[in-house]
Amino acid sequence: MTAIDAPLAVADQVSRTYGRGATAVAAVRGATCAVFAGEQIALTGPSGSGKSTLLHLLAGLDSPTTGTVEWPALGGPPASLVPGTLGLVFQGPSLLPDLDVAENVALPLILAGHPDAAAHRRALQVLVDLDIDDLAAKLPEEVSGGQAQRVAVARALVGEPRLILADEPTGQLDHTSAAAVIALLRSRAHGLGAALLVTTHDPLVAERFALRWEMLDGRPLVPAAAPC
Repeated sequence: MTAIDAPLAVADQVSRTYGRGATAVAAVRGATCAVFAGEQIALTGPSGSGKSTLLHLLAGLDSPTTGTVEWPALGGPPASLVPGTLGLVFQGPSLLPDLDVAENVALPLILAGHPDAAAHRRALQVLVDLDIDDLAAKLPEEVSGGQAQRVAVARALVGEPRLILADEPTGQLDHTSAAAVIALLRSRAHGLGAALLVTTHDPLVAERFALRWEMLDGRPLVPAAAPC
């Protein structure tokens, strides 16, 4: 397998159990799957089916109890690498309340060591690209839920990641805002040539993706045609 063909993230017989003994909860059970550059995947299933846990494992934010997660085409756990590798979007409010929109978007670059001025210029450019630059000087409390999630997408994209993982990004949005956020994620991922994995329990979101995985009893049912 060449570096070009290598998956960005691959899970091999991965399980994640929380707690011990009689109170142990198996969130993910023997999951095997892979995500390749350019793929756009909807990971579906009801609440509690393990979608978020699997996403966190693929992001390197959590470690499996058994099995392995590797990132052959990235060179290491994406959560430990600089921007340009991983973009994360979460379901709930994730903007820092004391920073304005532009500062929130610039934050990943600043934390990675980019000069403040350069990070701020890049953040403003991303906001312009996403047509939300009118929000740049606003605090999170001054924007709507849909606007805040579009800002969260901008923050995930500011480093031009190769792997974008979005955990129920529309879970708290109305249908119009949800459609806008998903369209934004899909178009930007396509433009970057990045992989996009979105967890969702919303069938209207899932139907926008040609490739869908369903979590059942902690395992993703990956279509046979998928390269996994």
